[in-house]
Amino acid sequence: MSARRPVPAALIDYPAADGEPMAETDVHRDLVLVLIFALTNFFRTKPDVYVSGNLFIYYLQGNPKKRVAPDVFVVRGVGKQRRRMYKLWEEGRPPDLVIELSSRQTWREDFDVKLPLYEQLGVKECFFFDPEYDYLPSPLVGYRLEGYEYVASKVVNGRVRSQVLKLDLVDTGETLRFFDPRTKRFLPTPEEAAQTAQAEVEARRRAEAEVARLRRELERLRGK
Repeated sequence: MSARRPVPAALIDYPAADGEPMAETDVHRDLVLVLIFALTNFFRTKPDVYVSGNLFIYYLQGNPKKRVAPDVFVVRGVGKQRRRMYKLWEEGRPPDLVIELSSRQTWREDFDVKLPLYEQLGVKECFFFDPEYDYLPSPLVGYRLEGYEYVASKVVNGRVRSQVLKLDLVDTGETLRFFDPRTKRFLPTPEEAAQTAQAEVEARRRAEAEVARLRRELERLRGK
């Protein structure tokens, strides 16, 4: 019997999807999208900060089964280009931060499988949040890498600082949000950002209308 020949690396298929739903519930899905939006908007002027989520991260070249898809992750030092997947051996660095939204089906895997994996991969910070307030002993749990091992981050009154983001993760009692300690404001949700943009448009229109009125008044006075 002849030995099996290894499959050339160029022929190995790394799927971008596995047919599974991106989130277990509407609550989880909506929060993933809100968190990704908030961070993408926050880092919009930083060309070397990549924000994504529910994207396969392949961490062992040649083995497409070695993959993980964090709900939200941030990588510093790479470009913002759109990706179908994230291959560690091509990108040259793991995520700096990962956020997992734990659920009835995932919370055990989050701590028994994913946490040790993220530690092994060198993810600097890892946070878990239970949006249903049902499965974790504490709704918000964090870990940071010290050396090669994770140590628990201190969560005080539902708030924990991320050194990677320079933001606070805050359990509001209803959901998870990011708080900017420099501006003393929460990062806006899509709805809040849209409202702010609309308010700015209306303010600009009012200002332009006032300028036009003043010009007409000035012309009227000059004509007297």
